[in-house]
Amino acid sequence: MSEWKEYKISEIAYVIGGGTPKTEIEEYWNGNIPWLAPRDLTGYSNVYISHGDRFITEMGLKNSSTKLMPKGSVLLTSRAPIGYVAIAQNEICTNQGFKSLVPKNGICISEFLYYWIKNSVDYLQQLGSGTTFAEISGSVVKDIDILLPQLEEQKAIAEVLSSLDDKIDLLHRQNKTLEELAQTLFRQWFIEEAKDEWEEVALGEVVETTSGGTPSRSKMEFYEDGTIEWIKSKELSGGFILSTEEKITAQALKNSSAKLLPKHSVLIAMYGATVGEYAIISKEMTCNQAICALKPNEKYPYTFLFMFVKNYKEEIINMAVGSAQQNISQQLIKTLPIPTCFELIDNFHKQTDSLFEKILSNIKQIQTLENMRDTLLPKLMSGEVRVKL
Repeated sequence: MSEWKEYKISEIAYVIGGGTPKTEIEEYWNGNIPWLAPRDLTGYSNVYISHGDRFITEMGLKNSSTKLMPKGSVLLTSRAPIGYVAIAQNEICTNQGFKSLVPKNGICISEFLYYWIKNSVDYLQQLGSGTTFAEISGSVVKDIDILLPQLEEQKAIAEVLSSLDDKIDLLHRQNKTLEELAQTLFRQWFIEEAKDEWEEVALGEVVETTSGGTPSRSKMEFYEDGTIEWIKSKELSGGFILSTEEKITAQALKNSSAKLLPKHSVLIAMYGATVGEYAIISKEMTCNQAICALKPNEKYPYTFLFMFVKNYKEEIINMAVGSAQQNISQQLIKTLPIPTCFELIDNFHKQTDSLFEKILSNIKQIQTLENMRDTLLPKLMSGEVRVKL
């Protein structure tokens, strides 16, 4: 570690805050300057970012405290929440929820700083203060200690981690393309070219549905050393589920309303903020009572049911009722109209089953690569594992 040296962040990077042009002045908005808020990094997994949802004008830039950050700036959210990070792919502005870092030449590279932040999120969050929400100030960021190797080793470390992130990003993009192919085919065959003579029936007449349950939280034996994946509605993210936050035991399954669901069951969230969200399970699992499960069968295979739910998401959300908390019942889901063009549905499955299998295979590879990266990250950042130069 003799080649590694400790610095303050202020010694290796300029720390720059952001701002928001007045939203009521139209001339400040919808220009060509990308402008980020922390929400633009919510769920964002790429290393680099070129823009968010909103853009501002030159007038908006001049008449606010936002700054035009140079390409290569490390964009760090400093509140709501602390610790989202990405590297500016081009010149970009941020709001006041960022404390961005512009590396000083010859001391630190953007990519190493990016991975250092990814490895230090818990620590950064502990530095936050505030009553309404935790925030980390510019002065606190400037005073943070960081241990740096020489530039050559920084680049080598960043290349190792970047190569893993590049592979993960490639697989994500491939999956997006594969799902878009299935979506295009579904829309063409069952929406754009739908036949008037097709008979529709209620979903519940042709597809078995069920919901789950929550084993008693007071009985530790229902959760300790559990082997059965137990899904909560917040885990439904529009794709395959490989594993869950919590697992339950066989004893818990017998002593609750949770039920084993067959592989490829399609799930729909029924309550609260997640109502209408959906997913598909990669193996036998169970779920809580806030989820409705559709069990595929010979006439309605999982590929069709998944795309059917994906395309009915808005209708499902619109069916939800309740003032305090939006919810939709299993009984309402059963009333969704579903076509009975079985030959076409079978043909759709034959055309898309391989696409879904490839998506699942890619997700498993992504999980393996992410585990490898997350294991390597703290070891590389601390110098415990060294990269050959």
